[in-house]
Amino acid sequence: MKKKTLLCLSLIFCVLLSTTSCSRNVARPIVDEAEIELWTYPVGDWGNEETVTKLINDFTASHPEIKVKVKYLFYNTGDREIEEAIRYGRTPDIVLEGPERLVANWGARGLMVDLSDMYTDASKDIYDNVTYACRSNDGKYYEYPLCVVTHCMAINKRIFAEANALQYVNLTNHSWTTENFFKAVNAIYNSGHDDVLSIYCASQSGDQGTRAFVTNLYDGSFTDKTHRQYTINSANNIKALTELTSCNGINIDPQLDSLGENARFRQSELAMSICWNPSMQLDSSVSTDSKVNTDDEIIPMKFPSPNGISKLSSGIWGFGIFNNKDENKIRAAKIFIDYMANDPSGVRKAVKASRAFPVHKELKGLYDNTDIGEKMHMFLTDFMPSMGDYYQVTPGWTKVRSLWSSALQAIARGNDIKKVLTKCNTDANAVAKDVNLQIDDLH
Repeated sequence: MKKKTLLCLSLIFCVLLSTTSCSRNVARPIVDEAEIELWTYPVGDWGNEETVTKLINDFTASHPEIKVKVKYLFYNTGDREIEEAIRYGRTPDIVLEGPERLVANWGARGLMVDLSDMYTDASKDIYDNVTYACRSNDGKYYEYPLCVVTHCMAINKRIFAEANALQYVNLTNHSWTTENFFKAVNAIYNSGHDDVLSIYCASQSGDQGTRAFVTNLYDGSFTDKTHRQYTINSANNIKALTELTSCNGINIDPQLDSLGENARFRQSELAMSICWNPSMQLDSSVSTDSKVNTDDEIIPMKFPSPNGISKLSSGIWGFGIFNNKDENKIRAAKIFIDYMANDPSGVRKAVKASRAFPVHKELKGLYDNTDIGEKMHMFLTDFMPSMGDYYQVTPGWTKVRSLWSSALQAIARGNDIKKVLTKCNTDANAVAKDVNLQIDDLH
């Protein structure tokens, strides 16, 4: 009788274990003790050691066999650090970043682990455009996504009010037309505020803002719809930059990067910033919540377009695994990713730390009843529906970002806009063709 009872209990335990494992994305594989290393770019509070330590402690409480070391990267130096690690064979196990690096760069170069086995039942409610961005041209998945957000721009309410320029802004849905944008710039400039907006281009940092600003202004594009070729020199992009460079109060500054632009905006030296998102709106570490350092109110805005309907660049962030040829560490890394991106408890905390939105459509009400709930609801309802195509996975993206910055610098020096953008586009497509050939050789 005792033997039968023990047998029944054992069977019940096995059924419960298998059910629990499948409630998440990856059935928990058996791993030996492992120490894995996570390098994280500053995605919201994923760049904050105190916050990340709490997340790691929660993970290791349920997975004591896996220890996690963390290195914190900055956007102005992180790429260089990773390239150096690649060169000397010291890459981390996991990186938290976006498809433009994990998929279009390191994945395309054959450096990352294919995560296709993680895309199972628990992944079915991830937004289609997010899933698409995490997949390479060869059909492999080099990123498992965690969170998503739309980038936007922002204005200083006091400066606009004093210049009687708020009449050109739709404060109900945070939109404006191209015509009203230029009217607002003219009004602010004529009110005595010489520096209305600066188009930064000292580095690639924050270049999503400059691209979205230029392409939305007259419905231009940066790539084709298939993400195989670049369209940087489209007639509408040329028109946009021509109008911007001839407008008083707007300048292209080759000495300014996105961090510098943001600092000038927060000091009320600039009336607008073209590098903004919910995380920055809610970052109280640099100024009072939703205000610049002078206590002027910040109003987030979509980019101006001819009809007021803009296509916002999205930020998608998730995890990728460098293929360091250690199968035990790879299994441990997948367990970590699954916990942070799918576990009912882990994913809520991990996404909240990003100050972005879940990629899982079924994960709702994440910020309800929090001190940032109202503002996050505003970004969710007014900005997320304007999320445009994620074209940053076009081949050669890493080098093309640099070409774009160089083109803006050349325009700032007074070079002919059409010639500069044409050369930029020719060089970009040459890079894309070369990368496509390299990918074909790898596969």
